[in-house]
Amino acid sequence: MTDFDPTEHTVDELDDHLETVDDEEILQTILEAEQAGQDRKTAREAVHRRLEAIGAVDDDREGVEEGTETEGEYEETREDVGEEAEGEDEAAETAAEGEPDEDADQEAEEDDDLSHPTRDKRHVRALEDGHYEDMWVFCETQGGELLEVAKEMLGKARELMDGFAEDHDEERVVAFLMGDDCEGLAEECIAYGADVAVYHDDPRLERFLHKPYTEIASHMARGEGTVESTDWREYDKPRYVLFPATNNGRDLSAKVQAELDSGLASDCSDLFIQEEEVSNPVKTGEPGVKKTFEKVLHMKRPDFSGFEYSTILCLDNPGREFHPQGASIIPGSFEPIEPDPDREGLVIEHDMDLEDDWFRVEITEYDQLEAGIDLTGHEVIVCLGRGIADDPTEGMELGLDLVDAFADAELGITRGIVTSSYQFEGHVEEYAKEERQIGETGQVVAPELYVAAGVSGAVQHKVGMDESDTIIAINTDTDARIRDFSDYFVEGDLFEVLPQLTDAVESGEVELEAIADGSGDGGDD
Repeated sequence: MTDFDPTEHTVDELDDHLETVDDEEILQTILEAEQAGQDRKTAREAVHRRLEAIGAVDDDREGVEEGTETEGEYEETREDVGEEAEGEDEAAETAAEGEPDEDADQEAEEDDDLSHPTRDKRHVRALEDGHYEDMWVFCETQGGELLEVAKEMLGKARELMDGFAEDHDEERVVAFLMGDDCEGLAEECIAYGADVAVYHDDPRLERFLHKPYTEIASHMARGEGTVESTDWREYDKPRYVLFPATNNGRDLSAKVQAELDSGLASDCSDLFIQEEEVSNPVKTGEPGVKKTFEKVLHMKRPDFSGFEYSTILCLDNPGREFHPQGASIIPGSFEPIEPDPDREGLVIEHDMDLEDDWFRVEITEYDQLEAGIDLTGHEVIVCLGRGIADDPTEGMELGLDLVDAFADAELGITRGIVTSSYQFEGHVEEYAKEERQIGETGQVVAPELYVAAGVSGAVQHKVGMDESDTIIAINTDTDARIRDFSDYFVEGDLFEVLPQLTDAVESGEVELEAIADGSGDGGDD
């Protein structure tokens, strides 16, 4: 007899176990247990194959549908594998006739785990039945300050984990960061919503470096280090981890998630947590079986068209766990919470020896650039496109006039202006530089009001402003793509419409709140 219950295992696990069983009575007991439980066709087939292998049954197997061997949903046929299958058949025939297979002998001699490095690959670092908790947030720093996107992610993480606690056990928001003299920034992370802030201080970490940043972040996530720096946690890896979709954040997120043997959804603009029921046999282990995954982070991102969104899930495979569930977040996607300097939290200094070899690249000389233009965080963005081509200088001045009419506004431009050969006169030339570009290869903004004047609405631009609360488009072309995702579309020449809009704002006839809630005069729809 056996105490092995097949219904508690996937078919792959059952197959592995059956290889160790040579007793017909035990195999029959396993078969009966399967039939009385889940009664999976693929599981029954596995038992019958083993019975055949030990010579206990013939092809007329009871309880298996006729033709099962060739009708399996995932059975490879000659049509599936083509000439490869024919080659295998020829090799099998040669071996059956007793002729020596020189290729097979040579392969056996060379098979030192190097000739076929991916054969039967095992994800040895992936934990099975691991223990995962908390949402980790990488808080990128620059010039001794937290980036705004770090505060935004902490605010969203706080919201998500507060909601998580309503349905599950309470778990924490953990900020992690590294740099030179960054303990104060770790304390600032607590004020912005973190429960725990883990930091690594080293003068050599003042600027982002691939190797040490990756090694430190992975070391932190795995809970490695001294007892003093790790006794605050009792789990294997974080449940979730967020990175900023900045240049450095994109780089680090891919490297760390690979090091932790998990996956990554990049450039996300929204997140939520809920359970998910799936029937994909890759995830359930069985065709036709549904499985419910709990605590799934749903990661929403714009797809390649820019006009639709995809939701990415990081779900485990049978016997293969993908944690942390990771995402990089587009700056400007979320609002930071109001900082509370009196908020209590745990600040932990991470302990790890950093190898000198990780710092082989040394910056010996650099130029300090002037601060760039940060378009995020403003209530209003006025963006100009190729519609200013008839008189680039005047068009730019009209855009700046509208910006000045609002209390908190800034001017942005499309890539079309950056790459154009427009000639600008006077001071407006400085507003045509790449630092003001909005879009996939520029800045991503989400203001309360976005005014797009002379902007066609290319998908690359849409990615950079689609999260704006209210979008007003001004264009002479009623078929311009930007009309499809604008709240208000004004058919007209920006050289005529912008001065009227500026006058209305300056006179108080149009307030930002009125425009945002649709009660203002937004023009022709």
